[in-house]
Amino acid sequence: FGGFLEHMGRAVYEGVYDPKSAHADRAGYRTDVLDALSRLKMTAMRYPGGNFASGYHWMDGIGPRDRRPTMRELAWQSLESNQFGTDEYIALCRRMGWTPMITVNLGTGTPEEARNWVEYCNAPPDSKYAQMRAENGAAETHNVKLWCLGNEMDGPWQLGHVPAGQYAIRAQQAGKMMKDVDKSIELVACGSCGVGMDTYMEWDRQVLEYMGDLADYISLHRYVGNHDDDTPDYLAVTASIDKQIEEMDTACRFVQAKTRSKKRAYLCFDEWNVWYRNHQADGAGKHAPHLIEEVYNLEDALVVAGFLNSFIRHADSVKIANIAQIVNVIAPILTRGDEMLLQSIFYAFEMFATRGTGVALQIGVDGPAYASKTYGEVTTIDTSAILDGDTLQVFATNRSLTDSAEFEIAVADRAIAGFNSGEVLTGPDPKAANSYEQPNLVTTGPLKGVEIKGGVATVMLPPLSVAAMTLKLGT
Repeated sequence: FGGFLEHMGRAVYEGVYDPKSAHADRAGYRTDVLDALSRLKMTAMRYPGGNFASGYHWMDGIGPRDRRPTMRELAWQSLESNQFGTDEYIALCRRMGWTPMITVNLGTGTPEEARNWVEYCNAPPDSKYAQMRAENGAAETHNVKLWCLGNEMDGPWQLGHVPAGQYAIRAQQAGKMMKDVDKSIELVACGSCGVGMDTYMEWDRQVLEYMGDLADYISLHRYVGNHDDDTPDYLAVTASIDKQIEEMDTACRFVQAKTRSKKRAYLCFDEWNVWYRNHQADGAGKHAPHLIEEVYNLEDALVVAGFLNSFIRHADSVKIANIAQIVNVIAPILTRGDEMLLQSIFYAFEMFATRGTGVALQIGVDGPAYASKTYGEVTTIDTSAILDGDTLQVFATNRSLTDSAEFEIAVADRAIAGFNSGEVLTGPDPKAANSYEQPNLVTTGPLKGVEIKGGVATVMLPPLSVAAMTLKLGT
């Protein structure tokens, strides 16, 4: 249940950081946005990119603000003022309770630059870069434990794009030096960035084999959309998300077996979301331009719930996942001047994140199914569950456009004793979306009518809905 904050469009400036806003605090953080984000209880927050990372030199974003350079950044063709950098990001993470997760520049940057960034963040102030941190007001270490070794380096669009073998050498060199500075950090190797790429799976095999035990995780990315305006097919995309996760985990296990390593690389799904409508990605040399600001509807919220269901079902392999992004840029929150709008996907994410502790359970679904045009057969109900002591958290999506579904919940070795709470997210039609004029068109309401009988819970799910419920188990 992590997030992603990139220096792209209005994610940082006019998003989380906006000193000119009526909602800004003394440090320039936008309090209305942060209050909304706090409801999502995000875990790891990836920063500063994304494609932006491949042209970013972290020393431009530290020290007195009046001495920081304004740079022309090439990923999104925008102007970057560097008024928000490493120290501001760490302060925001601490304020929000986020685990810092930094992506180093392995595009135009060097392994040594990455190593120096780790020293700046994590070393005691008795060496060059750590002393810089202390001089910038942080005598205590930033203690950043998650580091990503570049971004989408198999993509020809990426600054510094190279073949897998060359990236693996660069990542191994950076990773070794970074862990020499701080042996406690964990490294995310850059995986192939899409199931449709020619590099898919083969890139990951080469990188993992060369890096060996330096790689704690391998990254994977996925953006989906309703390109053919076929809602049933679109809602079935969860089958493909499951498949991608299982294939990538197979690659990790294959490399572990081939190299006879005791260490298994886990999956870091550090970019995922619905994105297909707005492809405005050229900032035209502007500061904080409006880029890929997607408007989300009800069917998008069900697909976001599908991603989260899949992550829970695969919690044995997916250890980190970051929705891209958190404000304005393909995000659950939009701003317009001093106004703020919570999109449909905000509520879907909130339903899961507030129930996100415990042990993921294996799920079996017995019920109606349908054959989708692209993704094969899927059950009408998409679901996942988490057990936390005597508390059972259940998440369920009804993919039917027209029919309610009577949904029964049974635990193999325990009886369900009671219903604690629940919400349901739905709306008037698949295309319904919140707007500044109608901000509550798609939102959550109380889940009613849950019945407990004979240790089994029964609930009626409306068509095109997501439900989340907290149940009490008997002894």
